[in-house]
Amino acid sequence: MSHSASAADTAVDSCYHCGSLVPAGAPWSITLDERDHPLCCPGCEAVAHAIVDGGLGSYYRFRTELPERPDERQAVKAETWAVFDDPGLQRQFVHADGDQVHATLAVDGITCAACAWLIEHRLNDLEGVTSSAVNLSHHRVRVAWDPARLKLSRILAEMAAIGYSAQPYEPDAAQQRLQFEERMNIRRLIVAAVGMAQVMMFSIPIYMTAPGEISEDFYALFHWLSFALATPVVFFSAMPFFRNAVRDLRTRVLGMDVPVSIAIGGAYLASGYAVIADTGEVYFDSVAMFTFFLLFGRYVEARARRRSGHTGNIMAGALPLSAVRLEANGEERILPASELVAGDRVIVKPGHGVPADGVIEEGESSLDESMLTGEYLPVTRRAGDSVTGGSQNIESPLMVRVTHAGKDARVASIVDLTDRAFASRPRLAQLAARMSHLFVLRLLVVTVCVTTAWWFIDPSRMLWVMLSVLVVTCPCALALATPTALTAGHGQLRRRGILITRADAIESLSQVDRVIFDKTGTLTCGEMQLIDTRPLDAITDERARTIAATLEAHSEHPIARAFRPWRQATVDASDRTSRTGQGVEGVIDGKRWRLGRADFVAPGHALPLPGEGQWLLLGEEGEPRAWFALRDRLREDAAETVAVLKARGIQVELLSGDTTEAVRAMAEHLGIETWRAGASPEGKLARIRDCQAAGEKVAMIGDGINDVPVLAGADVSIAMNGATDLARTSADAVLLSPRLLRIVEAIEIARATRRIMRQNMIWSVCYNFSALPLAAIGIVPPWVAALGMSGSSLVVVGNALRLNRFRLRPAPLPAPEARLVNA
Repeated sequence: MSHSASAADTAVDSCYHCGSLVPAGAPWSITLDERDHPLCCPGCEAVAHAIVDGGLGSYYRFRTELPERPDERQAVKAETWAVFDDPGLQRQFVHADGDQVHATLAVDGITCAACAWLIEHRLNDLEGVTSSAVNLSHHRVRVAWDPARLKLSRILAEMAAIGYSAQPYEPDAAQQRLQFEERMNIRRLIVAAVGMAQVMMFSIPIYMTAPGEISEDFYALFHWLSFALATPVVFFSAMPFFRNAVRDLRTRVLGMDVPVSIAIGGAYLASGYAVIADTGEVYFDSVAMFTFFLLFGRYVEARARRRSGHTGNIMAGALPLSAVRLEANGEERILPASELVAGDRVIVKPGHGVPADGVIEEGESSLDESMLTGEYLPVTRRAGDSVTGGSQNIESPLMVRVTHAGKDARVASIVDLTDRAFASRPRLAQLAARMSHLFVLRLLVVTVCVTTAWWFIDPSRMLWVMLSVLVVTCPCALALATPTALTAGHGQLRRRGILITRADAIESLSQVDRVIFDKTGTLTCGEMQLIDTRPLDAITDERARTIAATLEAHSEHPIARAFRPWRQATVDASDRTSRTGQGVEGVIDGKRWRLGRADFVAPGHALPLPGEGQWLLLGEEGEPRAWFALRDRLREDAAETVAVLKARGIQVELLSGDTTEAVRAMAEHLGIETWRAGASPEGKLARIRDCQAAGEKVAMIGDGINDVPVLAGADVSIAMNGATDLARTSADAVLLSPRLLRIVEAIEIARATRRIMRQNMIWSVCYNFSALPLAAIGIVPPWVAALGMSGSSLVVVGNALRLNRFRLRPAPLPAPEARLVNA
């Protein structure tokens, strides 16, 4: 322990956080390492708990000096949060992104879309913040900022100033906070349920008996008992509503908790006054019932969101904590998986998880990749195959050479891509958020008008009519209409191996008219095989293959993998250049060699292809030297996918840079009428623009670097599971599963999600506009209003949860057997 920490231990009158004197009898403290440490003020207590609860207790154990004590008048400023500016702490959760950095923060107190709107607008107004996006399902916010202009402490301080405490996101600590919140919600719900049942027990005799059947003493007794039972319901169960309403009023953003708090607080105070003064009506039963039904609706909604959106936390912890590394001397060493680096060799025993992305060097086994792909059947992997961190080894031990570890592993990037999906919202979600915000303001205005009218009509009924109007038209269902559907849709897609990286992709997918496929690595598996070599000069087969392997040495294209077995370390190329859609070239032994299309390798030579299928030409200084024949394996469900898309009324097109013969053969085999061969990236993009100009919504499916411009230009783009990193980050969705039929499921789920969002919106608007006049004319009592409001919210949540039972309609054709095609 550091010197300062020890000093804090010995000086009991010194604040453990800042070192200031602790007032006599101060109640503030923090528990760390099973010891209580005194604190001088609520501010230090809040910061200390934020640090420890955020999983950063090591700050106190290893700090070298106490933080500076800010001036009391400046306590609310960013200096209070300065501990989070420590570079050592930031390495755990702040990530560089060019000239800026980004971090994901776990936020407490988020309850509805208005909270997300307030946080985003407050942060986006800060100088230096480039973007902020709230993930409503996971209670997280992703912030990007310029560290040269803004410190993280200022961001945390601004969020605290508007009532949302935030800590750096640590999956385990965040999960504990969510579990604590869920336990508190259950306790509040139980207190409200017990209070409602008991208050109703005392209210029923009053409602069921005729005047004079119960003495005045019993009336008073029942009222006082109801008063006592309703008090914990209001001050414990309903406390989150009041706390959120105060926050909304301070920030001048009207959320749904404002009318709720007015209704509960107004009814409780009026009823309490009626009991104490022995005059007027009592509404304790309505108060308890309204609080219970509102809490029950929010509890069900929160459980549904957490169940559908818990994948992010699970994925964040998918990588094993430890790994068995094989040292240079042959010994096995157990170490944290976070310490692995590229090039390490690890042993993965049966029943253990793969600790990092890598390539199998020895062994053969079955792996469970359902966490990543949604495919529950194990897949066989053998020497030379790639494995993904987080997969579970089932049968035999494997020796794996690490290629990407820790934050560079594929599973680690999925959480970041998922958070990015909430950076933008579909048009319907934006519309619902605006409507909910404006509806609360207009509801309060209407309530004032209705209350004033009843003051003149019948003052004795004025209060409960006002309560009914506030309760029955609370826009809870309107605020939940789109977030619940989006969360359920995202969860259903993720379980099927489809990762949405931009939220508006769901709306775009639901409107797709045409799906355009790339060929190699998309309709085919991208496992190119060299099946024939035909020299055209004095060059030998071996020499030709070695030259081709050298030219393709640093390429990620599937064609390059076909030549890897012939790579020789003693042969190298300089001035290597890749020409997109044409081939590669480089200088070997002073000669310029090219590999690719015939018109690129040997311009001016009219060379007929040696046969059907895909052929590449190797040339030296513009002279042809050898032909290479390649073939690829068609994906098992490619024909079925094309047939099902066409049966759904979607146009299917094949757009490839390969030869006319290869593209025609594949198009005829799959039943694709519209196809184009020899297309450059510019030509592909132009084709997409032509389709969009004709009014079509286009989805592009690709996997390579040359597909990046086309993926960016399409209305919605999907990158294959084996796509390059650049293609995955450029796409709107990533197919984690190797099955093409998942694309059909993604479109169907997107359509179902959009349909449910519209249904929820229509239901919410119709309910509010039909319930308002009924409550205003006084025919809806408060307890019926509470039932109606809660029932409306539950209808919206239940409708969204139908997505969890989504089933794809039967396909019209059986899947053909996998076969090798000349492609």
